[in-house]
Amino acid sequence: MTTARPIKLRIRALAGPMILANLSVPLLGIVDTAILGHLSDSRYLSAVAISTSLLAFIYWGFGFLRMGTTGASAQAHNDKEGAGLLIKALAFSWAIAALILLGGNLLGHIGLSIMNADEVLHPLAQSYLSIRLYSAPAVLGTYVVVGWLIGQQQTRWPLAIAVTSNILNIGLDYLFIIKWGYQSDGAAAASAISEYCGFCLALWSVRMPLARMLRLGIQQTWSYGPSLKALFSSNLQLFIRTAALLFSIAFFTAQSAALGQNELAANAILLQLMMISAYGLDGFAHAAEALVGEAYKRRDPNILMAVCRACTNYCAITAIAVSALLFLLKPLIITGMTDLPAVNGLLNEYYFWLVWLPLLCAPSYLLDGIYIGALKTRAMQWCMIFCVCAVYLPLWAATRHWDNHGLWLTFSVFNLARGISLATLFKQSVLKNLPARKSEARYHS
Repeated sequence: MTTARPIKLRIRALAGPMILANLSVPLLGIVDTAILGHLSDSRYLSAVAISTSLLAFIYWGFGFLRMGTTGASAQAHNDKEGAGLLIKALAFSWAIAALILLGGNLLGHIGLSIMNADEVLHPLAQSYLSIRLYSAPAVLGTYVVVGWLIGQQQTRWPLAIAVTSNILNIGLDYLFIIKWGYQSDGAAAASAISEYCGFCLALWSVRMPLARMLRLGIQQTWSYGPSLKALFSSNLQLFIRTAALLFSIAFFTAQSAALGQNELAANAILLQLMMISAYGLDGFAHAAEALVGEAYKRRDPNILMAVCRACTNYCAITAIAVSALLFLLKPLIITGMTDLPAVNGLLNEYYFWLVWLPLLCAPSYLLDGIYIGALKTRAMQWCMIFCVCAVYLPLWAATRHWDNHGLWLTFSVFNLARGISLATLFKQSVLKNLPARKSEARYHS
């Protein structure tokens, strides 16, 4: 009979490094925000808020490269199949990066024209975007490698990649912004350089499987791993799902900008703080991705349910702890993020929404990980579309007269609906066509 303890040990071993790695990821934005928030003019912070929202569509919109690679890597049946997947996914990511380099500036111009931002912010935001777009090959390639490593249950390398790039980003932020006075352009350059350095370390971490497969020749290497059609299909569904999610964030930012420059700056800070809690909670989602993928490879629902229950317990405890910390550290966090009086006052007014968000969002984060490990990307796509079209936009229209409180209420309910919709389809989507087999002994060995 399967006991919970070995599963919990494996979850902790996988989630621990990923929590640390994930917590370092928002530093690319949070360090920029904190440093720019202490400059004398809020224009730089507001411009970066607009730019990073657009970059979410351009870069984070292709986060499916990590998610799709993780599930497929976890379900790979041998080393050659896994390495073939890695090479195909890298090639796919670089093809997308080439398109970004060709059309990114045009997308930036279009995006800025529809974001409701003050005209004075446009030159600063466009300059920031132009610099960050040069790192497209590094950003997308790192997504693939990190996803592959998580699927292979090698979570220490993603930690090393994230910590290295973010420590470098902090140092370069100080040098470019504080020392040399490049403001928002300096923040963009620091992030771009850090992203390339992180990608170099990512390639080093997978040098052995890449070299082993490339020695076989391109034609033979291409025959291993999932077909391009299957890879494209799952990635397309994840792309649609991610684009819908990022639309919700960009819409939130655009409506913040319509409320005023100070409201935009305050909401940008709160969103950055929310990302910290999200990335921390995602550590257990990443563990679920790898272990659920393994359960699918073994076709064992007993292991699958044991993993889901254990990850749920850990995720719930962590969400409660994060909300408690945000509540207790409120004065320290607010004064640490900005000393602009107008923005500081707005942060105090809307901070309580931030305290509740980890509890509301945790179910959706974990269920995303479970669905990714199971490669049930179609269900993820339709759940997200439903939550945006049937919950988010109608509720915003109904509460817009409440101004920023209505905006935060809409965003909070939307994230709660994401978890509820995925939980509703769990039995039909994740457990369907997974016949029970007695493989506990193999699991423990």
